[in-house]
Amino acid sequence: MAAISNNEIKKVKALQQKKFRDETGLFIVEGEKMVEEALKSHFKVEDLYRKNDIGDEAMKRISSLSSPSPVLAVVHKPSDIYVDDVASVASMLSEGGLYLALDTIRDPGNLGTILRIADWFGIKAVFAAPDTVDVFNPKVVQATMGAIFRVRMHYMDLPSLAKAVLDSGGKVYGTFLDGENLYSRPLDTGSSSPAVIVIGNESEGISREMSALVSDRLYIPPFPPDDPGSESLNAAVATAVTVAEFRRRNY
Repeated sequence: MAAISNNEIKKVKALQQKKFRDETGLFIVEGEKMVEEALKSHFKVEDLYRKNDIGDEAMKRISSLSSPSPVLAVVHKPSDIYVDDVASVASMLSEGGLYLALDTIRDPGNLGTILRIADWFGIKAVFAAPDTVDVFNPKVVQATMGAIFRVRMHYMDLPSLAKAVLDSGGKVYGTFLDGENLYSRPLDTGSSSPAVIVIGNESEGISREMSALVSDRLYIPPFPPDDPGSESLNAAVATAVTVAEFRRRNY
């Protein structure tokens, strides 16, 4: 059985904290399927730990899970995760396409699920406000079920992104209580110019600054229309409903 030093255990365990992920440019991936996805992706795997090699006790110490998986990988974060200038993504936007813009999503489970939704519906890039939860948080990584390795994630100033999209002739969508019915109004699915769907914060919704830049306000109607039950939809659920309708228009 291969030994793992206490110092190495501390370094791996420290990656559960954002501070150390930022300092090292590394994050952890757990589970056989997830690690397999990492190895098949363009992400660079730094280290690989197997329970059969290092033992149960050591695996428990480096794992972020209550029930550690048989394998854990330490992986390098991509270099383009943080975008300082919208010009860095201009070529991507010039190709058109449908994108998501996350206006300060805080819950790790929501972010992970939103990336899975993006992956399922063929959205290749997701933009996020700088204060959005870290996509390399272990809880987010687990919740993506591998989507993190296929969907590009960029943290950047969202108002700058929205202005660039509008200047290029694209659309910026958002859901509001006073918006137009999602199911009955025309939607630009990004076939020729970029279309961005803004997803608001779980408790505050879309920020005032971003609201002012939304070109098309949408509304997800309840059923029956005159007798709604819940007050609102979870951010990830609202994302799924909205993106599904956009993609339905592609068929």
